[in-house]
Amino acid sequence: MTSSELFPPIEPNQTGVLDVGAGHRIYWEVSGNPEGAPVVFLHGGPGAGASADHRRFFDPVHYKIVVFDQRGAGRSEPLGSLEANTTQDLIGDIETLREKLKIDRWQVFGGSWGSTLALAYAEAYPERVTALVLRGIFLCRKKEIDWFLYGMGAVFPENWRRFAEFIPEAERGDLLSAYYKRLIDSDSSVHVPAAHAWSVYEGSCSTLLASAETVAAFDGARMALGLGRIEAHYFINNAFLGENALLEGLDRIRQIPAVIVQGRYDMVCPIQTADELHRAWPEAEYIVVPDAGHSAMEPGTRKALIAATEKFKALAH
Repeated sequence: MTSSELFPPIEPNQTGVLDVGAGHRIYWEVSGNPEGAPVVFLHGGPGAGASADHRRFFDPVHYKIVVFDQRGAGRSEPLGSLEANTTQDLIGDIETLREKLKIDRWQVFGGSWGSTLALAYAEAYPERVTALVLRGIFLCRKKEIDWFLYGMGAVFPENWRRFAEFIPEAERGDLLSAYYKRLIDSDSSVHVPAAHAWSVYEGSCSTLLASAETVAAFDGARMALGLGRIEAHYFINNAFLGENALLEGLDRIRQIPAVIVQGRYDMVCPIQTADELHRAWPEAEYIVVPDAGHSAMEPGTRKALIAATEKFKALAH
């Protein structure tokens, strides 16, 4: 299959809520073939949550499709909670869910922050990963976070001005701290507007061509609060990872079949990072989509991601 069209919409055949401790309860679902090749979808953000369309990158006849919302995101509770919410906690949750579903090994699919988490999980548990599909590469290093906060203004000056001007001028020298202070404020009249300003900024820079539909999705109440608060929390803590930890850990996963898909004009996670990852990991197949930005839903990116999941059907499971 080489179409850019997603597979038809499907409903889960199993859903649940998993208590992972520290008050967190994560939503999970399984769809597709109950006896099929297992694949787990890792959403972006951190904090964005998953959607029904995320099931549709995988042939439901072949794959057992596992989708879940990470701590504090989407349908998981409590929404926006930062307590015990670290990369290491999320890696542990993936393992807990794998064990609960009695899955031995699975393909891991993640874009944007999902690519960060997929790499971190695979490096922690390489024996549990059959293949990796990574999109919009983000390693959550200081230069990438600074680009998000300031650099995108070189390409999207109007969007960046709205983002920056939400903060009083005296605080604009450190937008991350200024936003974080507001996002963790207990007063909803403070944190809700900040979350919407943050999330809309990201959504408005995520596609090659302006997409009102994408911006509207990022402006949704649950999406904005989960994304804004949790993303700022991870950024201010450098994703709870060493600066180059994921690149330094590549020898643990070098043998795992992998496809890296990157939009040439991705402004949220610029191609320089994907190029750096591929140069450090030449064994991974690297696909640059010439007419795409950051979103997984742009036609060329959809086509490349679907081609990757189709390619990996040939793997034993």
